[in-house]
Amino acid sequence: MTTPTVPSPRTGGEPHTPGFGQRLRTGFGLLGPRHPRHSLSAEEIDVLSLPVGDDGVVVGVNTEGQPAVLGVNRPSPYGVVLIGGLWTAQVLALRSAATGARVAVETGRPQAWARMVHALGGGQNGLSVYDVGRVPPQGASAGTPVLVVRDCGMRPPRGRVVSGPWQSVLTLLPYLSPVAPRLIRQAQLVGVQRVSPDEAAELGRTLALPQGDVGSLPTLPDGVTLWCADGDRQYVTTQPTDTETGLLGTPRRID
Repeated sequence: MTTPTVPSPRTGGEPHTPGFGQRLRTGFGLLGPRHPRHSLSAEEIDVLSLPVGDDGVVVGVNTEGQPAVLGVNRPSPYGVVLIGGLWTAQVLALRSAATGARVAVETGRPQAWARMVHALGGGQNGLSVYDVGRVPPQGASAGTPVLVVRDCGMRPPRGRVVSGPWQSVLTLLPYLSPVAPRLIRQAQLVGVQRVSPDEAAELGRTLALPQGDVGSLPTLPDGVTLWCADGDRQYVTTQPTDTETGLLGTPRRID
């Protein structure tokens, strides 16, 4: 059965859900009523149609039309690099906020985020925008996870606020630049939208992409992202809701 989630990071991703016995040993929950086991034969598994995946942000649908989920609220550091458009980064920020995460945006173009600040509200309970290099400590915790979006252009400086427990960092690169290989090596997840053939060839070497993926990157439609992690790859189409379209417009690669 194909799992529709965005690929797991190189570090192993989310911890596997502990078994029932382990949960009891670690004090997770109480022992409830005992019920007979439910089981399926191998032939019956194929009839299941419910999407299987981690809790998180629905970033779109995969090539099979199933939800693709990105778990940005994690107990371990999680870094994401998106080589693509501002529209996709803002949709991810909106949907992260909808899951209860606080969003901190580090940007040199605050006017591009003004409508989102107005829609979500600023401060500790909404979306906060900071100048480049001016993001304060966010105090992330399991109860108040944080997504830091770094919208700092082609050569983002080293961030003062980095990924940590319950604090993920999404770095947006409009195109490849000399700092891109370093950022990609440090990231647990990389998203690539439409790029030039030369950029596609370079990304193919950096990410060890098959030639078919290298050839497809220059022709990706707006709103389509190739997500890559640890050799796993998945094409995802981000489909905006009516509210997102009203706030951000239709999907676009170029801002």
